Amino acid sequence: MSAPERIPPRSVTTAELLAKGELTVRGRIREASNAVLFCSVTHEGREASCVYKPVAGERPLWDFPDGNLARREVAAYEVSEATGWGLVPTTVLRDGPHGEGMCQLWIETAAESELLALVDAEEPEPGWKAIGFAEVGGGRTALLVHADDERLRRLAVLDAVINNADRKGGHLLPADEGRLYGIDHGVTFNAENKLRTLLWGWAGEPLTPEAVDVLQALREALRDGGGLAVKLAELVTAVELDATRARVDALLAGGKHPEPSGEWPAIPWPPV
Repeated sequence: MSAPERIPPRSVTTAELLAKGELTVRGRIREASNAVLFCSVTHEGREASCVYKPVAGERPLWDFPDGNLARREVAAYEVSEATGWGLVPTTVLRDGPHGEGMCQLWIETAAESELLALVDAEEPEPGWKAIGFAEVGGGRTALLVHADDERLRRLAVLDAVINNADRKGGHLLPADEGRLYGIDHGVTFNAENKLRTLLWGWAGEPLTPEAVDVLQALREALRDGGGLAVKLAELVTAVELDATRARVDALLAGGKHPEPSGEWPAIPWPPV
């Protein structure tokens, strides 16, 4: 009689690990304005580091009165996944030691060339895009620039879709194998135009063919009953979901990267 076939153990996905694993708080990230806890998570023999942001630790924001920041972070991840660009680390909504919150995979940053810089010039050098002038002390100003990097350009499109009100330099995480992630998406999906970012270098320029294809796919996924629409309906309000659809439609109709509206500070402060 032959021995029974051995079935290899099922590989635990990162999303399952974050959603079902046992969370152990290891410390708190003090620089954050809301409660941000550094944790380890273990499940079925797999372990990882992660960030846990409990809803109970959020500071109320007058211009984001509905829902909570944790659900907006998960919504940003879902949109990122729908683009196929994988710009946001795996993020789930779950219960934890301090109640419901978002849990996001911790990203170890890799050393790479600068993505942002201050230069003493009127125009950016080749390979850089101008953001604007910034005061650097002593009555002097310098030109703030970001790299003309395709990964940043994709992130600029994502931010326009999710209406990111806080794209700072510290929210850009270069990782191994040339990956780049964006984090801290709690202030997103507002129904009003709140886009505030350091990635204005392509403002008014035509969208790339790749971006147009991605936006067309997002429009389909956001239709009533579409996969992305169903997921977002559990995370943001119906008005915010409709506004997201409208932003995608507007980007496709205009065919260009958005420009500052003049109705809202265009650059977050502090920028880093």
